[in-house]
Amino acid sequence: MALIQADYLGQMRTGAASGVATKHLARPEATSVGLFGAGKQARTQLLAMCQVRPVKRVHVYSRAVEKRNRFAAEMSQECGIDVVPVDRPELAARDLDIVITATTSTEPVVAGDWLADGTHLNVVGSNFLGKAEVDTATLQRAGLIVVDSKEQARLEAGDLVPAIEKGVIHWTHIPELGAVLVGRARGRRGPQEVTMFKSLGVAIEDVAVAAHVYGLAKGQGVGTNLDW
Repeated sequence: MALIQADYLGQMRTGAASGVATKHLARPEATSVGLFGAGKQARTQLLAMCQVRPVKRVHVYSRAVEKRNRFAAEMSQECGIDVVPVDRPELAARDLDIVITATTSTEPVVAGDWLADGTHLNVVGSNFLGKAEVDTATLQRAGLIVVDSKEQARLEAGDLVPAIEKGVIHWTHIPELGAVLVGRARGRRGPQEVTMFKSLGVAIEDVAVAAHVYGLAKGQGVGTNLDW
């Protein structure tokens, strides 16, 4: 029997899903990232961005000053790029190519009028109906909103459901990421379009990552055998 630490696995899975979405939705020339949050999820989000885009500059905002400063110092060294802590939330969004929200906030942390044309967003922190990290103006700016599971989004996407109930956006215009990957739904239309990936996480992602990790561990001869 194989046992894998589920908390870290979940962090890596969430970052990987945003990486796949960014690879297919963000502008190819995207080099700057704005990051809301300075916790474990924020770390894997940034690692994923560095795998799929030539990231050169990152602005990170967290209400906890010491936490954002520590995150910036650690990730600057780990990623080999310039990660800068900023003291106002809009500085983690204005004129940046990719904006990521990985917070526990129940209120929006991103305002739509902060976003430049062509921005791609990964919204990952809000995972039930009482939470939202982006405001209605952000959803109105987005020409394309993609989810990993529409069924799950109907139950948990606090960023989307209130706007849908008000008629601001519609489920029929929100494809799943898998459909975009295989060409059944469109991707980015052009360099000026704002795109958004609303991540909730689905079980098949955990299974896929766990299988990959297990295969690597067996191939490299690492891990500990447990007697049951």
